[in-house]
Amino acid sequence: MDNQLPPRKAPNFCSIRYGLALFLQFSNVVIISQRACINLTMIAMVNSTEPHGLSNTSTKELQDNIKNPVYNWSPEIQGIILSSIFYGVLIAQIPAGYLSGIYSIKKMTGFALFFSSLFTLLIPLAAEFGEIWVIVCRILQGLFQGIAFTTQQVIWVKWAPPLEQGRLTTLSISGLLLGPCVVMLLTGFISDSLGWPMVFYIFGACGCALTLFWFILFYEDPNDHPCISISEKEYITSSLAHQDRSSTSSLPIKAMLKSLPLWVISLCNFAMFWTNSILSLYTPMFINYKFHVNVRENGLLSSLPNLFAWIFSILAGHMSDTLQSRNIFSLLTIRKLFTSLGLLLPALFSLCLLYPSSSFYSIIIFLILASASGSFALGGILINALDIAPRLQNLPGLKSSR
Repeated sequence: MDNQLPPRKAPNFCSIRYGLALFLQFSNVVIISQRACINLTMIAMVNSTEPHGLSNTSTKELQDNIKNPVYNWSPEIQGIILSSIFYGVLIAQIPAGYLSGIYSIKKMTGFALFFSSLFTLLIPLAAEFGEIWVIVCRILQGLFQGIAFTTQQVIWVKWAPPLEQGRLTTLSISGLLLGPCVVMLLTGFISDSLGWPMVFYIFGACGCALTLFWFILFYEDPNDHPCISISEKEYITSSLAHQDRSSTSSLPIKAMLKSLPLWVISLCNFAMFWTNSILSLYTPMFINYKFHVNVRENGLLSSLPNLFAWIFSILAGHMSDTLQSRNIFSLLTIRKLFTSLGLLLPALFSLCLLYPSSSFYSIIIFLILASASGSFALGGILINALDIAPRLQNLPGLKSSR
């Protein structure tokens, strides 16, 4: 393989593989918006501790309660509602990874997107029946989002040339960081003008429409795509042909369980998503507690950290691929460097938020730095599974390790 010339590179712009990455980015924006919109609407949903139906309630207040129903949920219940979606995500990932090696990626991802959107549409109705039904909807929503997040990683096994894995993967996954920015910007305006239930209806409807486009436009294999150019198809297939393949017919589960790199990747992924989830979930509440701003202003302020995190994620993918293609650092050094930056810097900047004398500007700056610096991990651990197990990536069930 070392004596062979690398395949001629196909143009990046207007290519199908980069179009697919942008499509997945938009899909992730919609999915994460469905997850994160309740982070901000929760402020409007529980902005009063008075019970409904008081005899001295004015006509204006009654009309506002129809537009923006208010519930008497304790902080403990609010925390359970916000975190319940992660139980579904956690349960779904390993089974979804295994099944993605057996069943159609197109169908699994498409139906997961549809059912996530469906349960988003049901949340306002579930809230009327009680908080337990909201929790159930959130768990089921997380279940299908976990399937969608896991299965879409398998797409790049056939679509991403090795030297573009960083760029394509981070471009698509960056939607998880752009989504909270979009949802924080829009949720405040929608809640203020149309009422918080419309937030769930709008993002749920967007997901249903996106599902239709997914089934029409997506193809699992570049060889089957009717619009891909011959040069791009040859570039992708010849690049992937240079990777070694294993003739093993079964998944080496015992060897995987004993693999220290696999355990390190798993633990680092847990740490990265833990930090990202905490910042995403509680930034609106933290800003509301610190500055007592209205929902619209809260949304604008909460969107800034996610906007910079999205920008940094794109840069991280390009930087990691550039360092690799120019042989500036070894692949192992690149992954360790980006992982270390993505895990240590957010922890450092988050600690700076604990100082009670922090000003308005310093708090916003530290929130931005904490979120943005975490994006370096996208060029490290998030694509590291493709580095350590390329020979087995087409076997059923291997994707469960990613």
